[in-house]
This record gives sequence, structure tokens and C-alpha cells, in this order.
Amino acid sequence: MPSADIAVVLGTRPEIVKLAGVVRLLEESARVVWTGQHWDPGLTTAFFRQYALPDPHLTLSGVAGEARGRQIGRMVSVLSDHFAQHPPAAVVVQGDTNSAAAGALAAHCAGAPVVHVEAGLRSFDPDMPEEANRRLIAPLADLHCAPTATAAAHLLREGIEADQVVVTGNTVVEATLESLPGPAEAHAVLSGYGLRPDRYLLATLHRPENTDDPARLGRILGQLAALELPVVLPLHPRTRAAIERFGLTGALAGLRPVPPVDHRTFLALAAGCRLLVSDSGGVQEECTVLKRPLIVVRNSTERPEAVRAGFARLVRPGPQLDLALRELLADPDAVGSLAARPSPYGSGTASAEIVAAIRSRYLARHPAENSARLLRAG
Repeated sequence: MPSADIAVVLGTRPEIVKLAGVVRLLEESARVVWTGQHWDPGLTTAFFRQYALPDPHLTLSGVAGEARGRQIGRMVSVLSDHFAQHPPAAVVVQGDTNSAAAGALAAHCAGAPVVHVEAGLRSFDPDMPEEANRRLIAPLADLHCAPTATAAAHLLREGIEADQVVVTGNTVVEATLESLPGPAEAHAVLSGYGLRPDRYLLATLHRPENTDDPARLGRILGQLAALELPVVLPLHPRTRAAIERFGLTGALAGLRPVPPVDHRTFLALAAGCRLLVSDSGGVQEECTVLKRPLIVVRNSTERPEAVRAGFARLVRPGPQLDLALRELLADPDAVGSLAARPSPYGSGTASAEIVAAIRSRYLARHPAENSARLLRAG
């Protein structure tokens, strides 16, 4: 018989940030499962502490640093056993990570309902591992919490039943508003890095399409280093390893590389910068809350809402990136023009709407109903 709890699968920094509100609102009904996909304490442990999350009910080992196939295989094996032995009322996965894909597949194998938060995003780029993960999760999910109407429309076109899709907004909005430091703290952060508001750029790079290609990575670093304003670059472990592996450490000389920063510090830096440059999906959402222009250095994006709303510009390294940097840095109203634009990802109620949908569908039922569902799934 299933327990009266909801298993929440976490494995990366963005999942911690985006599901923390859901975990807290579920209260004693939340069972946190940690896959260990991100292993750097600066990307994980600090975020658990910052968001006051409970210690994981289950922590996986042997996942960090493995190739994608081995990661997913290990996670599915352990998680499916755990869900079979301790059946949850439902399993929540978020986004498009290997942890999300493995969590959804393991839940399905164990006969547990799958709740997909941030469902329906599509880049239509088959080369993106994240796109494969998103498309793997969709047919396995029982409840799709789509952040926008665009995401919901993708799901409906793929044959997902309308009563399985709920447009909730994106939890990144409340996570950003909650974590954003006040003026005094933000000033202290900038001063600690020797920065002045609107007189620097903030850049992040971590996606394989940029880090695994030495020519592309070197080109991006070179284009950023050529700018007159300082460029602060918090280095993801994957990016640092790639720079060392490809012999590109010299390209950092014109930049300000720093270790990974906690979410609060990152938001302070992002809110005070003149321009963001990133390949992160989360930054594409956060910039719409912080009202800062963003150059997305990617081949494609699964978040066109930020582009359509005027917060982000999608470019590739080379002439496109050079042009975008010149135009945005030369525009005195690049920041001010965004101040009154609403975020396309909602007003900050997504976590509450997601938890309400979960409670009404899975926690309000009599345990026997969930047990019958598990038997049908088997």
C-alpha cells in the first residue's frame, strides 16, 4: 500500500531552487530523494541549507561524474527499488535533467504516479540531451505542471489529455523573489567583488554544446575577454575542467573567474549587472524577474517566452555574439526598458498551485484508491 507522502526527486542545483517551495508547502507529506547528480558542495549542500530543506530520505551514491547513460541507469535501478519497497502516493520530478528522467522512469516502473514540474518545454533540437529527457518524461507523467500556455500547447499537440495539464507558472519566480538580497546586502556583495552597479557583465557557461567544443569555448571566452567592462565568470566544475583539458586557461586572463556562488550571491550579482551572458535555462527565467537583459549563447532554446518578451536574445558564438554584445552595451536604455515588463513565467504562485493540484489528486484520495492504481499499473 502506498504511503501518504510525495517523493520529490532532486539531483541538481536548479532542482533544489525550483522545488524548495513545493517541498516546504508539502510539509510532512514530502519525502526528499537526492540522486547526487551534482556533487560539488558549492552547487548542492549550500542550497539545501539556504532553502531549509530536510535531510534526504534517500541519498544515492555512484552517480556523480558518470557518463549520462550510466548515471540514468544507476538512478533508475536504485530509485525503482526504493519506490517499489516504499510506494509513494506520487513522485515529483522537475525539468529536464538526468535525475528527472530517471525519477519518472523509476516511478513508472514501480507503478507510482508521476508529477512533472516545468512540463512541456521544447527546443525541438534533437541534439540536446535535455530535449530527449523532456520527451521521455512526457508520456510517463500523470500530471503535467506547465509553466506557460506555450508549454501546455506543446503537450496537447503531443496527445497529452487536457485534464492532465495544469498551467501553474514557473516556481523560479517565487524562488528568485525570496532569495533576492536587499539593497544593503546586494551592495556588500558587489563591493566584495570590487564591482559597481551597471559597470560589469555576469556570465555563466556549463552546457556541453559550449564546454565540450574547444574552438567554441575558446571563442566565447575570447569574445567576453575583449570587452571593456569587467566580466565576472562563476566557473561551473564542468567548465573549469574543460578549460584545463583544452589548455584554455590563458583565455581567463581578461576575465574575472570566481568559484561557484550560492543562489543569493548570484542573484545579487545578476541584479546589479549591465548585461547577462549565459547558456543556462534558469537564468533565462531569472532575468525576467530581475529585469536584466540576457544574451543566450546557445544553438536553440526551450524558453522562447523570455525572447518574445524582450528580455533575452538567442545567439551563437562568433559574429552573432559580437553584434549582440555591441548593441546591448551601446544601448543606454537596455536595462531601463525592461523595468515595467511583466515576467512571462507568472507572478510567484506556482509552488502553491502545484501543491494544490498534487493534494487534490493524490493526497486527498483514500489509500485504497492509490493501491488500486498501483495494481492497475502493474
